[in-house]
Amino acid sequence: MIGRDRTIVRGAQPWWYQTTTAMLCGSALFTFPALGYAQQTTDDNGDYRLSPVLVNAQAIGDDNADTILARELWVGGKVATSIQDTPASVSVITQKEIEQRNAQTTEEVLQYTPGVVSGYYATDDRNDYFQIRGFQATTYRDGMTLGSMRGVREEPYAYERIEVLRGANSTLFGPADPGGSVNFVSKRPRFESFGEGFISYGSFDRQEAGLDVGDTLNDSGTVAYRLTGKVKDSDLEYDHSDNDDEFIMGGLTWEPTDFTSATVIFDYLNRDGTVNSGGYPFDREYDRDEFYGEPDYNFHDVERTNLTGQLTHDFDNGLTFRGNLRYSDLTDDYGYVYLNSESRVGSTVDRGYLGSDTDAEELIGNAILQYDASFDDIDSSTLAGVEFRDGESTGTSVYAAGTPIDIDNPVFSGAPATLTPYLHDKQEYDTRAVFLQQNFSFYDKFVVTAGVRNDDLDLSSTDYIAGTRESDDFSETSWRGALTYIINPEVSTYVSYVESVSPPEVGVTPERGEQYELGVKYAPLWTDALFSAAVYDLSQDDIAIPVVQGDGSIDQQTVGKSRARGLDLEVKAELTDNLSIIGGYSYLDTEVEKGSLELNGTATSIKGNDLDTAPTHTAMLWGYYTLPDLPMSFGLGARYTSSYYFDAANSAKSEDATVFDAAFNFELARNTDISLNVSNVFDEQHVVGSGTADYYNQGREAIAKLRYHW
Repeated sequence: MIGRDRTIVRGAQPWWYQTTTAMLCGSALFTFPALGYAQQTTDDNGDYRLSPVLVNAQAIGDDNADTILARELWVGGKVATSIQDTPASVSVITQKEIEQRNAQTTEEVLQYTPGVVSGYYATDDRNDYFQIRGFQATTYRDGMTLGSMRGVREEPYAYERIEVLRGANSTLFGPADPGGSVNFVSKRPRFESFGEGFISYGSFDRQEAGLDVGDTLNDSGTVAYRLTGKVKDSDLEYDHSDNDDEFIMGGLTWEPTDFTSATVIFDYLNRDGTVNSGGYPFDREYDRDEFYGEPDYNFHDVERTNLTGQLTHDFDNGLTFRGNLRYSDLTDDYGYVYLNSESRVGSTVDRGYLGSDTDAEELIGNAILQYDASFDDIDSSTLAGVEFRDGESTGTSVYAAGTPIDIDNPVFSGAPATLTPYLHDKQEYDTRAVFLQQNFSFYDKFVVTAGVRNDDLDLSSTDYIAGTRESDDFSETSWRGALTYIINPEVSTYVSYVESVSPPEVGVTPERGEQYELGVKYAPLWTDALFSAAVYDLSQDDIAIPVVQGDGSIDQQTVGKSRARGLDLEVKAELTDNLSIIGGYSYLDTEVEKGSLELNGTATSIKGNDLDTAPTHTAMLWGYYTLPDLPMSFGLGARYTSSYYFDAANSAKSEDATVFDAAFNFELARNTDISLNVSNVFDEQHVVGSGTADYYNQGREAIAKLRYHW
């Protein structure tokens, strides 16, 4: 693998560096103009040469446990490249960053990522809720879409890192939402002895224990294993709640030569939780511990099993083969009693019943050939591949008006005796795709990227209630083009065009998106720092959105066209051996360019409205400092979100809000430390989502953890 060796000189620093460091230490919130880093390699004459755009995708070059600064983007064999060479706005949350903030969910992991809004359904545990650049995002694991597994809250302890690409790229990933992509990179075996074990206790009677160990298995050092597991017994911040889960993952890697690697990973996730508290009435602010659902019916049970195989062979002549395969099996059942505060008499509020039982299985895989070559002053990297995805899901959904509840004197009526299904169906989907990407670098200055992908999708839907079956097929082609200009070893800039096609449904026009982006990346040679800035224009046609009706039911409706324009700034910097900084700012301007909604039987134009859950301004800053002569570390973070509309009709709006987080770590002995993390330190409370009821942001939570690692 040809890389760009980066050497940081930590000698005497210029006065402006010392001044900047002092300012960063004292700032509560700030923004930065750029993110990036430079990597160089030298030829025999000592001149800089641009490395090939793509590198070995099966090896993760960054040490995710020891740095917050990712140097490579890894997406499971699709695009593995230096971030400096990636003509896109990218964020990578490493294992070290996740541990510093002790992020417990994907929503918490993404809280310090510009362009991302998360947690807008508060304690609703049915999904990981987040949007990127005002639109929905698509999730992947090791570069392969999670598809029907998307409804499961992922376990961050399972991953080396989480990667965020702002702006969708169907050319590489297939059908995807336009806002962007989130890729979870699984922990893999390493050919060394390592491990950690921890126990923790926290708010809401949280008790947790975890283990992550690995080593080689044979004397020749060609086989390695890794075993990762976690168990949690906890409540949530409201009464009558559960937040329990069990997770175990085991992996084996065989590397008989330096050119061949094969890995098998098995993981099992079991969640036993509560969907939500039922929401809160509109009239005033309520305590977060209040519960207006039904203790016997507000539940959420999830079981998921994955088996993944990964194979790489380097032919040692510029040609590399990679293959990835994953089988998944899922059961996802929930029941939910929620408030319908739009229908209220005095202190008595109507309620509704929702429930769903889903079984799904999926097989997805790809085969990829990559060829790298050099011709005098031109470097070439060609990527060609095929992909398939076969799956089905069977589900039953119920909805009914519930028994009202007196919010001043709640009396629970128990689970409903019977619920009549309004939906009982089976969804089947088969996808076949081919894709090609070509990268050329010219004279150490220009990188040209072009890509095309075609997805053939065969879909069918069986309605068991109506006794009907429908099918549909789509052939969607998406394109990508980009030009990167290497100004000098520290600065590069790019312009790009990408297309997206959202996963379609039977009888529904596929949602197509396109994005134009201009960005710059900067890596000062005097420190380990990644800066980036990007401006973009993103649009999507034929958007399907949920619309809450007056009776509490929810309709899926199509909006004609929406547009988002904005700016994303990010910095990740390890300024010294003791101080690291993560910061970002996003400006977002959204508009519905054409479309209308049908609300309670009346069509209403929403042209000119803002997109829902799309704040104009978001800013975030996290700093972590280790005392030079004492075994103690401190972290402090702040997250600001400006107001945004709760729905497409722009009928209600949130308030501006700033939330603070803090961390403390003390090394008790060698390889043994105790930490305390507090999220929402000042217990700030505000409405983050509103439909038939209000939903509040997550309250203050403290978690103490004792960890031993080697």
